[in-house]
Amino acid sequence: MQIPNDATLLRIFIGESDRWEHKPLYEAIVLKARELHLAGATVLRGPMGFGKASRLHTAKILRLSMDLPLIIEIVDSEEKINSFLPTLDKMMGGGLVTLEKVKVLHYRSADDGSK
Repeated sequence: MQIPNDATLLRIFIGESDRWEHKPLYEAIVLKARELHLAGATVLRGPMGFGKASRLHTAKILRLSMDLPLIIEIVDSEEKINSFLPTLDKMMGGGLVTLEKVKVLHYRSADDGSK
C-alpha cells in the first residue's frame, strides 16, 4: 500500500470512556479504519485535557480519571480519509475531528529492507 506524498491527517479527540456498540470507541475506530484499508492509525493517551464542556480530565494521583483524553491519528490520501468520514460520524457522539494537509516523507515497515 502506498500513501501519496501530499496526504491528509485525520485527528480525532475523544474520551477514554466513550463507547460504540459496547466496545471502546477508540478501538472501534481503529478496527474500522483497518477494515477499510486505511494506511494506519495510532491512539495517543493524554494525561490531562478538557473539551467542549470544560470538564477537566486528569491522571493526577489524588484524582484519577477513568476518562482520560485520547487522540486517534490516521494518515492517508485525501480521498480515502474523506470516504471514512461518514462512517466516523455515525460512530461518534461527542468529540472533535480535525483534518490537516501533511507531507509524507516515509511509509514503510521495518522489514521492507528499504532504508
